[in-house]
Amino acid sequence: MKKQFLLALIVLVAGCNTPERKVQWPYGVNYEVFVRSFADSNGDGIGDFNGLTAQLDYLKELGIGGIWLMPIMPSPTYHKYDVTDYKAVDPEYGTAEDFKRLVNEAHKRGIKILVDLILNHSGSDHPWFKSAREGKASPYRNYYVWAKKDSIRAQISKKATSLDSDNITQWHAVDGDTLSEHYYGFFWGGMPDLNFDNEKVKAEFVEIGKYWLAEMKVDGFRLDAAKHIYPTDRAADNHAFWVWFREEMQKIKPDVYLVGEVWSAAADVAPYLKGLPALFNFDMGYAITGVVNAGKDTVQLIHKYKEINDFYLKTTSDYIDATFLKNHDQNRILSELGNDANKARVAAAILLTLPGTPYIYYGEEIGMLGKKPDEYIREPFLWDTGQPTLQTKWEAPRYSTPDRVIPLAQQKADPQSLYNFYKKFIAYRNSSSALTFGSVQESELAISEVVSLVRNYKNESLFILHNISDVEITVKPEGELAAYTTIDFVSQGEVQKTAEGWNLPAYTTLILKK
Repeated sequence: MKKQFLLALIVLVAGCNTPERKVQWPYGVNYEVFVRSFADSNGDGIGDFNGLTAQLDYLKELGIGGIWLMPIMPSPTYHKYDVTDYKAVDPEYGTAEDFKRLVNEAHKRGIKILVDLILNHSGSDHPWFKSAREGKASPYRNYYVWAKKDSIRAQISKKATSLDSDNITQWHAVDGDTLSEHYYGFFWGGMPDLNFDNEKVKAEFVEIGKYWLAEMKVDGFRLDAAKHIYPTDRAADNHAFWVWFREEMQKIKPDVYLVGEVWSAAADVAPYLKGLPALFNFDMGYAITGVVNAGKDTVQLIHKYKEINDFYLKTTSDYIDATFLKNHDQNRILSELGNDANKARVAAAILLTLPGTPYIYYGEEIGMLGKKPDEYIREPFLWDTGQPTLQTKWEAPRYSTPDRVIPLAQQKADPQSLYNFYKKFIAYRNSSSALTFGSVQESELAISEVVSLVRNYKNESLFILHNISDVEITVKPEGELAAYTTIDFVSQGEVQKTAEGWNLPAYTTLILKK
């Protein structure tokens, strides 16, 4: 009989055996929040600033270092991407003082606050546009983009789509007056594009940035639709704009954090890096989802990541990747993975072992479900059964219902829950310099069911093995892997080492050190 060695696995639980380390901003793990759906403090069914403030300790316990707030400025729509006042908060969410308290309490806990800033367009109810639509005599007419019908006839009838918009036409008549000038609105007629060829518009946004950074004390911005400041055929102007904007914001707050949404392939994203040193890595989100669903590394995931990352680093060394699985514009990750919680775990594990700043969409940590239309990927967070105090009720959920998603309170009490999986893994990442700051390299391992990588930082080196299949995989400790002899972390269950090698259970992550 072959001699076997059963390695006792000490489960690494946050706050127990994993040493706590304060992660330097902007590294660490960020959390995207739709305030409307998160926590309701006053019983009106709509999430608000005070509800979020009441749950800051929850986010700190989870290991979150920064919160990205989806739009919070006044708007007539539920999602608030059509802003009517850039220097205010929507009364549905609370007062300016409520928001300042949220920021202050977050900072006390070492949590940064980012707000969604929508520069591409205003809402059609914004006072600027209400004036502009009255005619050419308006002082705000040139805050927007106008063209005569005859000069844009072809564009009006053309169906144009992109990854970040399903709008089929970008030129819009005012009040049905098709004979007069039309205005440009890439996303929708209710979101007219602003004219950044007008220096007055640029000056307005410098003052808007100053309001949020200096007066409201936020730490930075998530910048919506960053590639649409100017039309698509003016990409070079878009790139230059963000260099200018970053310089202006740094005059106000030297350490301002800017993360941009450029929903495109890596080659189109790279030129934005000189102005936006953090950009969401859409390619990797799709790739992680794809390989986990396949149960095999069909795209050479780490090679793909290094190709993207190395390509970006040729543009600028001042770059921190913003990785994520899904966000508020996409079907939720668990729904994309066929409601398979094990697949969701290993997808999260891959995310949390890549470089950069990983972003978690609210509710991923408890397995919320959701498919488009958008309202159903932004459903209320589930705190507890019954009628919990902070539960939002702005819409009846279709996917994340208590009979399909286990509420947080129950998951907290279950050591094997998805929530505790996230909490444990985030705590481990926060305690590891190699995972937080380290470089990434491909491994020599060639097993299609295992995504493997090496993370190095100074004297710390980790060999990471993700079994993305539904069967146990044995990995021989040979080649470069032979030098990594000690278990540093296991995501779930037990790992055995036999004479044949490391036995990785299905959907399990093993991290070894030398």
